Amino acid sequence: MFAAAVVVPLTGCGDSGGLVSAGATPTAQGPTRLWPGQPPASSPAYDFGEADTEVVKGVTAPGDDIRKVDPVAVVRAEIAAHPDVYAGSTGPYRGTVRRMADCGPGGDRKECPVLEAYYRDLTGDGHDDMVLGFRLLPGNQTAVRMYTFRKGRLVQVLANDDAVIAVELAGRTVIIRSPAAIEGYEYRTQWNWDDEQRAMLLTRDETLRVGGSTGPSDGPSPTRSPSASPSRSSSSSSSSSTSFSSFSAFSSSVRPSESR
Repeated sequence: MFAAAVVVPLTGCGDSGGLVSAGATPTAQGPTRLWPGQPPASSPAYDFGEADTEVVKGVTAPGDDIRKVDPVAVVRAEIAAHPDVYAGSTGPYRGTVRRMADCGPGGDRKECPVLEAYYRDLTGDGHDDMVLGFRLLPGNQTAVRMYTFRKGRLVQVLANDDAVIAVELAGRTVIIRSPAAIEGYEYRTQWNWDDEQRAMLLTRDETLRVGGSTGPSDGPSPTRSPSASPSRSSSSSSSSSTSFSSFSAFSSSVRPSESR
């Protein structure tokens, strides 16, 4: 009786460990090129500004230590370099200029449009870089910028303006999440350092389902370019009511003191 009791579990273990067929394997199909006679494009249809860089004038730091750079001074330098965007009564982001006074002594810091800076080595050179955000007023857009030092000069290597849900750092990737025109979806762009261009390039642009409606929206949807344009010369590219005034999602993703 004892021997029979031992044999049964051993047989069962042998059966469970055997190979099981996963079914027929579908035939692999290579990509099929459509309209092979159409001549290939020689220039992009849209200028996303992926490789645009800009030296920040008048801002330096001892030993090129980017943590010693004043983020408010960096934003003021951008405002001074682009008066057509920020200055006067017609500048699309004129409200940002008016609120910059709150960033100084005696101002209401809660009204300052400059958000907390975050630091991480995103270029792979062994030194921290700075990711900075500031509100583009009077609209609901957020400017996302990244800076690195290059031979004693502070250089902006990423510029993206959009309505923003969250900004995240994953390894050496900057991820920007923005509301989509389709309910229940969002746009997500990923930016990575490119040694050849010496800039952060847009490496992925996708639309992802995040929940909400199970069908198309009945109402009109805001229009949007194929990708969030980094150009500062454009006005608001999204009419979504999603606001990012607190940048709280950004703050919860990466801590200001985080190094690489």
